[in-house]
Amino acid sequence: MAASNYSLKVNRELLDPNFESYRLSLDAIPTYTVELDAAVEELKLKDTQYTLEHMQAFGMFNYLHLDPWYEDSVLFVDSKGRVLSLTVTLDTALGKPREVFRLDPDSNPCEDRLCSSLSLTSSTWAALSDGTGRLHLLRTGKRGDGSHKWEPMFSESIGEPFVILHSVSHVEAGVHSLDILVLRVQRDPEETKGSGFCVALEWLTVSNKADKGQEKSYELKRRKQLRGRTVPNYAALEPHGTGLMLASEKPFTCTHIDGQPVVQPEPEPMEEEKTDPIYVWQQSAEDLTVCVRLPQGVTKDEVQFGLKADSISIGVRGFSPLLQGTLYAAVDTEASAWIIKDNKSLEVTLQKRSEGALWPELVMGDRRGELVMSDEQMAQIHERLTHLTSEDMNATPDLDKPACNSQELEDCDGFPDDSFSLVRFDGETLKPTRVVNLGGHQYLFTVQSDPALMPCLCLRHDVDALVWQPRPEQPDHMWEHVATFNALGYVQASKRDKKFATCPPNFSYASLCECLRRAFIYRQPAPVETVLFNRRQGRQVGQVAKQQVSSLDSDRPILGFRATNERLYILTSSHLHMLKVNN
Repeated sequence: MAASNYSLKVNRELLDPNFESYRLSLDAIPTYTVELDAAVEELKLKDTQYTLEHMQAFGMFNYLHLDPWYEDSVLFVDSKGRVLSLTVTLDTALGKPREVFRLDPDSNPCEDRLCSSLSLTSSTWAALSDGTGRLHLLRTGKRGDGSHKWEPMFSESIGEPFVILHSVSHVEAGVHSLDILVLRVQRDPEETKGSGFCVALEWLTVSNKADKGQEKSYELKRRKQLRGRTVPNYAALEPHGTGLMLASEKPFTCTHIDGQPVVQPEPEPMEEEKTDPIYVWQQSAEDLTVCVRLPQGVTKDEVQFGLKADSISIGVRGFSPLLQGTLYAAVDTEASAWIIKDNKSLEVTLQKRSEGALWPELVMGDRRGELVMSDEQMAQIHERLTHLTSEDMNATPDLDKPACNSQELEDCDGFPDDSFSLVRFDGETLKPTRVVNLGGHQYLFTVQSDPALMPCLCLRHDVDALVWQPRPEQPDHMWEHVATFNALGYVQASKRDKKFATCPPNFSYASLCECLRRAFIYRQPAPVETVLFNRRQGRQVGQVAKQQVSSLDSDRPILGFRATNERLYILTSSHLHMLKVNN
């Protein structure tokens, strides 16, 4: 099944063309802090982990995890290998994070150890990686209060160290299965021109052995691998394991299924059918000469020629017209003529009514002819384009508009390559079924709005940020525009020290954080209590979008950043900070 192209359909009702700007609010944001018993250890990349892929996958890793099934419940793994959970019900009575599971940091020594990663698979299951290549599947019970200890149901080393990107849980025909998507950055001997590394995504399926009377025993059933040259911006499995969606700047292809290499079919070379032109034409500033090929043995009496000021028709009696249509510009019919030349072609001379301008085409929309230019015309065109193809940085410094210097461009002036795409892969074959070209739409962040659905992805559209909800059950409308953050696409581009971006499940605000201290909050427009007037436009302002800035009392790097409808959680190596954003 060949992949079909798809385009994202913007919901115009969610756009605000009259949005002006965010207004800075000096309202204080209540901030509460919990001191951690043990530090959260940030992964320090080694000299061998020098590529951009290593930095994107591991250097910018978000160490804080939000539980979408239990509101205001966050989890993280500390340096002792403890999985800690904190559920907030009352800001002024914060307790300590509770230990729900503990990894043994010395059980599997690894030189290239990565950070531990966690994915909450369902309301009662979780997938955990210790950073050494071992995968743990845990039955968590109800996680809301953090009182239940997690029970390991599967623990197995599955190869090189990895991080977990996403996981889902589902039951089919009485068999419980968990699908886990993991990422590795591996050396690739075939990569000789680039960094020498590739990005490998592996889709693991673990199922129970209920058919053997072992309800609590799980085993690895399937392994499917994809490879690419970049870390995907977005990667998520469909709820029932029927497909995979990736947003990446370079394509991914399936390489192995259950250990067997997948032979990629070689694309058939496209042979362009070369046909001789029906007619050849030349032009000068004053006139045009057209030569139309005629069938063998055609006489003057059999030629059907019609010419008007704005149209032409050339044919042979008994045949369909050879050339017919609207001329690019008007001609003088009295000064035009035609003759049969060498019994092979019809030569037509057309006098331009407006002299000087060159025609880009003879007949509007007709591509069956060939324009032949003289040496003088070629020289004139080359001279006009010289300033665009000069080898000098600024070949004409005396002009009013100097040459563009790419070093002066800002981040907001740049866009991803045209190869940046969103692809849906079939769950069985891992072949693409839907492809969306995201060229020009910068990826901003991922957010889980509903635990029963796939995570949303936020993309920049012009100056705005649009949130898209994948809906794999709707093939004709697979990505739905569900929310808009006005001007956030432009605003975030100006934050040079930005590390994380997020929003809550109800999309009431968006937030960005820098590497150190500061967090920015951009609220959706809300009605104002007092009467405000726009002096420039002389009209009353009904809604205002507020911007707030919070600065933490900490000099530690920000390692985790998550948002709920009421609170913003910021994790450093020694503290967990909570900002009360909404009441």
